[in-house]
Amino acid sequence: MQEARFYEKREDNKVHCYLCAHGCVIEPRKRGICGVRENQDGTLYSLVYGRIISQNVDPIEKKPLFHFLPGSRSFSIATVGCNFQCEHCQNWEISQYPRFEPKDIPGQEMTPAQVVERAQATGSASISYTYTEPTIFGEFAYDTAVLAREQGIRNVFVSNGFMSERSAKAMAEVLDADNIDLKSFNDSFYRKICKARLQPVLTTIELMKELGVWIEVTTLVIPGLNDADQELRDIAKFLVEIDPAIPWHVSAFYPTYKMLNRPRTPAATLQRARQIGLDAGLRYVYTGNIPGDAGEKTFCYACGALVIDRVGFAIRHNYLQDGACANCGARIDGVWQ
Repeated sequence: MQEARFYEKREDNKVHCYLCAHGCVIEPRKRGICGVRENQDGTLYSLVYGRIISQNVDPIEKKPLFHFLPGSRSFSIATVGCNFQCEHCQNWEISQYPRFEPKDIPGQEMTPAQVVERAQATGSASISYTYTEPTIFGEFAYDTAVLAREQGIRNVFVSNGFMSERSAKAMAEVLDADNIDLKSFNDSFYRKICKARLQPVLTTIELMKELGVWIEVTTLVIPGLNDADQELRDIAKFLVEIDPAIPWHVSAFYPTYKMLNRPRTPAATLQRARQIGLDAGLRYVYTGNIPGDAGEKTFCYACGALVIDRVGFAIRHNYLQDGACANCGARIDGVWQ
């Protein structure tokens, strides 16, 4: 347990947390919406600082990041807790744990230095703060990221994007890449399904891009909820207006947690979504969770040549030459070294 950052003290021992866009005003002996930030006598504490509930070495493609150090390993960590309550959360056992077991904050105790050492020992080119929402353990992520950069290790967020502008600007100082979920382009979806709001996510995408963090965006396409052509066009148009070079991942949903009454996403739906993105002017649109689909591969936006042959999370062949298409010489957007 460590005193939190990103908060202000208020009268009557209340605190205002501005780590994320909820902006919780927390009463004494109460916690914020995330369940892992607690007001103790007018001081806000992070209950998950250095309490790692999950650690793995993943291919960077699993994040998914397709234009950031392809083929490299990423040491991935998480704590319990989340500032969303998504009905279809794939990692709900740890993201929602503080809501089920509020008296228990599990996890292996690790220091930022130990995380960096572990990343080095596993030959990882980056550290990914992932599995649950990394914003809620932002202090630990920031401290680890500072040390990682000193050792030449990159830092990656896999995030729902529901940050405050102040915390987003602080994290952008030490982040190299961020895959942000844009779950829908409908605020009612966010309010009903995630217990959140749309606009802060849009703001974070714009801000991170502006601040020089490599951005990729993922939309989990759920039948009957966010798979309408117009909504997909709206997402694609929004991304194009920021930068047509932002890779957009449209991924297949499968029933889980509280959303067991929806079917899996048909491959044809993702292929249609991919075409919508390309027609809107995005250079790179990928289909996810349907291994073997052509939408997993990277093609040159200028001549159409295959530049990265990818199946699932595996790179079969990387045809890039110094970050450019070997066929026509066009620069392929991304972080390649």
